[in-house]
Amino acid sequence: MNKVELENITVRYGDHTVLNNYSLNIPEGKIIGIVGPSACGKTTVVRSICGFVSPETGTVKLNGEVVYSKEQRINVPPERRKVGVVFQDYAVWPHLSVYDNVAYPLKKSKVSKETLDKEVKEALRQVNMSQYENYLPSQLSGGQQQRVAIARALTSSKDLLIMDEPITNLDAKLREQLLVEIRLLQERLGATIIYITHDQEAALQLCDDIIIMQDDGSIGQIGTDEEIIKDPANKFIFKFIGVSNFIPVKEESGNYYLDLPTPILFSKKKPEGYPENEKDVEMGVRPMDIVFDDSSPIKAKITSTVFLGNMYNYFIDLGGQELRVQRITSGDAEDDKYTEGREVGIKFIGEKYYAREEEK
Repeated sequence: MNKVELENITVRYGDHTVLNNYSLNIPEGKIIGIVGPSACGKTTVVRSICGFVSPETGTVKLNGEVVYSKEQRINVPPERRKVGVVFQDYAVWPHLSVYDNVAYPLKKSKVSKETLDKEVKEALRQVNMSQYENYLPSQLSGGQQQRVAIARALTSSKDLLIMDEPITNLDAKLREQLLVEIRLLQERLGATIIYITHDQEAALQLCDDIIIMQDDGSIGQIGTDEEIIKDPANKFIFKFIGVSNFIPVKEESGNYYLDLPTPILFSKKKPEGYPENEKDVEMGVRPMDIVFDDSSPIKAKITSTVFLGNMYNYFIDLGGQELRVQRITSGDAEDDKYTEGREVGIKFIGEKYYAREEEK
């Protein structure tokens, strides 16, 4: 069963259309990432699910039940939708203890004191914050405050949690730690988690499936991290996820050239995946998919080398265009060969081709 269903919802702020006939199904029991550039509508999707905004058209269903329909005149209030929400800025009340922050949704629901105490303590146990129930937020670190926010979300719902940029304000070590804790929490509860972020690395690490939203608010692709990286649906997806290089390519008399300030013969036959009926295209290639090979006739010069521990990061000049190359360290003399100023042969692996966009 789908945990969340959005059917043809449209949301406008004034004259600006954020979501236009937007539809999305989210299955239960998974962590689903919604990723996209700033202002693409990610948070508006969340607000529509929670009931914080009312779409002009369309239907919102949770667990198969209609909670919003313009046509049917249904609009279930946010507090009755049973959705736990974790925000970027923690949103914990500074004057309330950890216990009272977590208890707040239950007090609004007017549950018994016995039920409230049991639920609060269980939620705090789930996020390893039981010993802090009498602390004020000012006595906690940022990571601890975010765990309190997650515990509070659990008292709203253990089945459906929405996390909107929950680790952005944390340092790198805490971000990594909290991602692991979110995964373990989901596995313990079997909950559905919708994880909203612009941080692609976090989404790739955490989520079972990822939804990529494009600048215009439409969905560009839905898939696993492997599917999206290896088979991006379009140039936007290729460019948005991970680091990428784009090289102009042109066809002349059956030969294919890298269309650079200094043109370079690339292939004497049509490359696999080259768009039909297109002479001028762009080749997309990942830094890890550019390989140093001295036997290659395509030559470039290394302009910069940075050691990153388990890999080298190179910038190379290819016919007047700078490209980024990444290479796993080998730990032997091979690493010492590729120094700044050296000419190297390069080969491309698994490159993608896209129609060339007109310059604006």
